Amino acid sequence: MAHHFEIYKDKAGEYRVRFKYNSETMFSTEGYSSKASAQNAIDSIKKNGPGAEVMDNS
Repeated sequence: MAHHFEIYKDKAGEYRVRFKYNSETMFSTEGYSSKASAQNAIDSIKKNGPGAEVMDNS
């Protein structure tokens, strides 16, 4: 699997989502109090990500 979302618990006990590509973490989310909220974040990224505008602040 070259790329995937991963739900995990951090040291504070919150659920977080990270997106990995070839074993490298590309991004991770804020902490969520429930696993369902972390899954909602994944669903939102999948739904809204393809049409998201790119902001170049360089």
